[in-house]
Amino acid sequence: MTSVLIVGAGPTGLTLACDLARRGIAVRIIEKAPEYPRSSRAKGPNPRSLEVLDDLGVVDRILAAGAEPPVMRKYRDGRPIADTHPYEGSRPTPDAPYDRGWLIAQWRLEEVLRNRLAEYGVSVELATELVGFAQDGDGVVATLADGGRIGARYLVGCDGGHSPVRKLLGVSFAGRTAEDQVMVCGDVELDGPDRDRWHQWFDEDGAVMLCPIPGTRSGWWFQAGPERDDDGSPVEPSREGFQRLLDRHARMPGARLTDASLLSTYRVNVRMADRYRVGRAFLAGDAAHVHPIAGGLGMNTGIQDAFNLGWKLAAVLTGRAGADLLDTYEEERLPVAAWTLDLTSERLSAALEAIKEPGGGLDVVFTPETTNLGLGYRWSSLSREPDGRRGAADEPGQDGPGGRLRAGDRAPDAPCRDGATGAPVRLFEVFAGPHFTLLGFGAGSAPALREAAAAHGDAVRVCAVDAGPEGLLDDRGHARSAYGITGDALVLIRPDNHVALTAPADDARAVTDYLEGLGR
Repeated sequence: MTSVLIVGAGPTGLTLACDLARRGIAVRIIEKAPEYPRSSRAKGPNPRSLEVLDDLGVVDRILAAGAEPPVMRKYRDGRPIADTHPYEGSRPTPDAPYDRGWLIAQWRLEEVLRNRLAEYGVSVELATELVGFAQDGDGVVATLADGGRIGARYLVGCDGGHSPVRKLLGVSFAGRTAEDQVMVCGDVELDGPDRDRWHQWFDEDGAVMLCPIPGTRSGWWFQAGPERDDDGSPVEPSREGFQRLLDRHARMPGARLTDASLLSTYRVNVRMADRYRVGRAFLAGDAAHVHPIAGGLGMNTGIQDAFNLGWKLAAVLTGRAGADLLDTYEEERLPVAAWTLDLTSERLSAALEAIKEPGGGLDVVFTPETTNLGLGYRWSSLSREPDGRRGAADEPGQDGPGGRLRAGDRAPDAPCRDGATGAPVRLFEVFAGPHFTLLGFGAGSAPALREAAAAHGDAVRVCAVDAGPEGLLDDRGHARSAYGITGDALVLIRPDNHVALTAPADDARAVTDYLEGLGR
C-alpha cells in the first residue's frame, strides 16, 4: 500500500507528487494517457506559482526554459495600431521577487516537474487508467482498467475538468457553459511574424491571436474566434480553417501555417465542485474548478491547490497532526476557487468590451489580483492572531503585498544578510523545504526560539532576525517592514508559506499549542 495515490499527471498532480516525495511520503502518480502530451496549453505560472516552484527547487529551470511575456501588438484592419505591455512599469520588490508571469509551454513545465520527481525516485505511471475505487476508514483501493488494484491511504483526483474521480465520488460540478463564448485553439508552425510580440488582430467580425511559444523556432499559440457554418454553429478547427482566419484578419501575404496540432474548441465553462473532500479522497485543480481563461489562472490555481494540500497530507501521515487537519484544505481552497471564478468572469467581460475599441486588447485581463500574491486564508481555522483568536473572515484577494500583514496572509520575502558571514540570504531561502519556520525578531525572541527548536526538531526551522550573529541581519529593514514588526516578536510560517501565527517574543507556548493542536 502506498500513502498517496495521485490520479492525473498534469501540473497539479506533479506539484503535489513533488511536494509529498520531498517530505518522504510514499506516493504513486498514474496517468491514463499512453505517452506524455506535447500540448502547450496553459501559458505558464503566475508570480505566486513561481514562488511555489521556487520552494520546490525548480524555478531556475522554469525561468531558463521560458520567457517573460512579450509586448502585445494590436491590429485593426490588418494594420498595427498599438503596442502595450501588461507589466509595463512593474518591478520586483523586496517582498515579492516575481512581479510577472512567465511564458512556458505546459509540456515543458510538466517535463521539469517530472524530472524533479524522478530525483526523489518516483516516476509517472503511463497508460494506467483508474476506473473505480472503494474506501473505508483505513484507506482506498483503486481499480484500474487492466484489472489491477492499487491500495493507498489517500487518493487525490487531479484528473481534469471531466474528472472520473469526481464523478465516482458523486460530487456535483454546478455552473454554466457559455455556448456563445467560443474560441478555437491550437499550436501552429508559422514563419514571418516578429517573435518579440504577442500579435492580436481584433476586427468587427472576429479575432486572431498569435503568441510565440518559448523554446521553439517557429511555434505559436493560436487562438481565434471560430468560423461558423450556415446555422451559426462553430466549425471544427483545422489547419485550413486556421489559415483562412489568419488570412482574413492578419492579411500577411505569404504567411502560411506549415503545421497545426492539438486543435480544440474552447467553450467558456464556469463550474466548481461543492466538496473537495469525501472521506479519504480529494479533488484538486480542474477536477475541482474550471473557469474562463482570462488572467491565466486555471493551471495556477491547481498548482496552489496542490501546495496547500501536500503539507497537510504529510503532517497527518507522519503523525504530526490529527486527521481533521485535512478538512482545512476545503475550508481554505474552496473560497479561493469561488473568488477565482468571479474574477476571471469579470476579466473576460472586460476583455470582450476592450477589444471593441481601437487599441483595446488582452492586457486588461492582467491585474494585481491575477498575480495571486494577495491571496490568503485569514478566515481559516489555521490562522491565529496574537490574542489566539481565529483570523478575520475576509474574502480572498482583498489584500495584496504592502497591506497590513495578518495571520493567513502569504508570507512575504525579504533580503537579509547572514549575521556571521554577511552573505545575502532571502527569507524565501529560509522557508524553502518541508517544515514550519519560526521567525524570531529581536534579541527577546531567543529563549522562545531555543525552546521551539528543542521541542519540535526538524519539523520547525527557527531563524533569529536582528538577534545577534547566529541569525539574520535585517540591516535595510525590509523584513520588519514586510511583517509590520517594530519591536520583538514571533512569526510562525506554515510549510506552504502563509502566516500561521504571530505572538509576543517570549510566548513559546503559543507556538507549541498551535503545532500540537493541528487537526486535533
